[in-house]
Amino acid sequence: MQVAIVKYNAGNIYSVENALKRVGVTPVITNDKDTLQGADKVIFPGVGEAASTMHYLKEHRLDELIKGLRQPVLGICIGMQLMCRHSEEGDVDCLNIFDAEVKRFVPTPQERKVPHMGWNTIERLDSAMFPADLEKSFVYFVHSYYVPVTENTTAVTDYITPFSAALHKDNFYATQFHIEKSGKVGERILNHFLSL
Repeated sequence: MQVAIVKYNAGNIYSVENALKRVGVTPVITNDKDTLQGADKVIFPGVGEAASTMHYLKEHRLDELIKGLRQPVLGICIGMQLMCRHSEEGDVDCLNIFDAEVKRFVPTPQERKVPHMGWNTIERLDSAMFPADLEKSFVYFVHSYYVPVTENTTAVTDYITPFSAALHKDNFYATQFHIEKSGKVGERILNHFLSL
């Protein structure tokens, strides 16, 4: 099985590569159109800022390439947010795979710091990517922006407000949490994605 990681101006790509190697897969990191289109699975991870990242994707024509992929595609963290319609971070239009607006957390007066950083639970799991027994399992988050709960939500986490911890539409899957930093739970989710 060939797994490709989208190479672009975002951090965290190599930690995803290492997570794949831990489950027995050696991925290729590439921005080559033919390689990405020919891969069995594509992973679109990242840590970064939405507006500058979208500018980079458009400049290198990776935006249309990603939207046109037909195999299972997994977005992680900023990858998930960029798959949405629009982000408040830099007020930028994104890939519009998921019809959702990415919003900034507004901390409450008495609690809840931003960014949301650390371990939190995922609930209301509704995707072939999630083994059923992972309901209320802990996964690792680092983010200041979130996707509200939508018709494409396949996992929910509550921090300040309930938000989409995961999304799914057609061949596109996405998680706000870092699968690659979520220990054995993350490895199980990654294996389920690879088996789709």
